[in-house]
Amino acid sequence: MLEDIKAAIAVLQNGGIILYPTDTIWGIGCDACNEEAVKRIYTIKNRVDSKSMLILLENAALLDRYIDEVPEIAFDLIELTDKPLTIIYDGAKNLAKNLIAEDGSIGIRITQEAFSSELIRRFKRPVVSTSANISGQSSPACFDEIDQQIIDAVDYVVKYRQDDLQKAMPSGIMKLGKGGEIKIIRP
Repeated sequence: MLEDIKAAIAVLQNGGIILYPTDTIWGIGCDACNEEAVKRIYTIKNRVDSKSMLILLENAALLDRYIDEVPEIAFDLIELTDKPLTIIYDGAKNLAKNLIAEDGSIGIRITQEAFSSELIRRFKRPVVSTSANISGQSSPACFDEIDQQIIDAVDYVVKYRQDDLQKAMPSGIMKLGKGGEIKIIRP
């Protein structure tokens, strides 16, 4: 796993795109602060750039680096959830501008998965995570379901967990508004 992490970090530091396992499904990722890399992911996925993507962090204590004002309830939700949870926050900052939604929000998930968590910890920056599929196609539940077009388009394919056939599920998604309002988008 460590050799994979080192190789992936080298690619990320050079503005490249990786295909990697997350706490949910396999993701396409890049440095979340690099606009050119983010633009490449939109191109790979054949996705309009008005449809934002999320980022992964390895620790909730880092949220305030990327969100103007983190609602206090976010920490409780992250701590109490029993499955991966993506939270959409208002007031995104310090990220690639083309990653932030038109309304200024960004989706963030705190990953607990071994590879993605260690990758982000060592990279010291958030990593984009978007499903490893062409826009409009179904999300692959395991590595074997990833379209060869995606595999060929990225700069590095992580070897770790490629043989894991357990079907992964996408995260739950909710939006936290100012004043603690919660909107469930995907349970």
